[in-house]
Amino acid sequence: MTDSDKKPMSRLLKLANKFNCFYLSGECRAFVVDGQQVGLVRPDVMKELLNYPQVFQVHPEYVQLNPAFRDYAERSARVEEVLREWRAGGKFITLRGWREECYEVRAQFNTPPLFKMDRSATCLFGIRKYGVDINGYVMDPVKGLSIWLQKRSPNKQTWPGYWDNMVSGGLSVGYGINETAIKEAGEEASIPNNLIAKLKSAGCVSLFFESERGLFPNTEFVYDLELPPDFVPSNNDGEVETFELLPVNECLERILSSHFKTTSVPVALDFLIRHGYITAENEPNFIEIVELLHIPLQTIYNHPQKKCKIAANGEAIESLDRI
Repeated sequence: MTDSDKKPMSRLLKLANKFNCFYLSGECRAFVVDGQQVGLVRPDVMKELLNYPQVFQVHPEYVQLNPAFRDYAERSARVEEVLREWRAGGKFITLRGWREECYEVRAQFNTPPLFKMDRSATCLFGIRKYGVDINGYVMDPVKGLSIWLQKRSPNKQTWPGYWDNMVSGGLSVGYGINETAIKEAGEEASIPNNLIAKLKSAGCVSLFFESERGLFPNTEFVYDLELPPDFVPSNNDGEVETFELLPVNECLERILSSHFKTTSVPVALDFLIRHGYITAENEPNFIEIVELLHIPLQTIYNHPQKKCKIAANGEAIESLDRI
């Protein structure tokens, strides 16, 4: 097939390639803890890990947390010592956003956590992160389906001033999925109990993004929340500058703009697909886009008994002996 024979790439497919820029290119080494792959490590991070041989063992095909660390507390403490040293030395830009808020590191989502790590550092190790997003929408009698978007505070440590979904937040240590959704709805948008009771689970989306900060294999648990026309969200935690209610067509253009948070795009596209506004009839790359909203992160990282060199397309390039 020549280049002239190829189907042109739509605006939406270009966007889907953008938020999956690591999945579609690149190569890293598996990060192994207790014989299980939990992440991926880029060469720039591996170079620094070589300075800590008592904590991280860098092998030709994988990076391993010292197996002498036998439990959650010890692993967490030893990793945090290295991260705080990096932070103090200004090693990685992402550590400027140190949160004192940790994410659990697991082999799979429903398996026991192996250790915890400050959320700002997880992208250095390609740790899968989990969060919740709430699509707030209104059935406007004149404009039809309209969607609430938030504009992130200019003081946010990541994506300051960008447009985003109405409510979102990461799953921190000690919080469940529904619990996080309800907490974030109150903090970010002041949604009262009588309205949050109508929250509906709508599945999940996943992506694999890369930036100068690191690797972001993210899974977002998605919720839909129909709101009354007279409700206006307001922020409680200082993380949102403003909210805006947009009809579907205007919302889609905002999502396609350079001012929308790239890693939040899959949630918005998923909503528009599920509600019949992006279809196989009006989007030539519909199937490719749907696939790129569901990157198989659980499968990519599921190499518990092997030392694997993992390509970004999720295949094991080389499988070696048992760990």
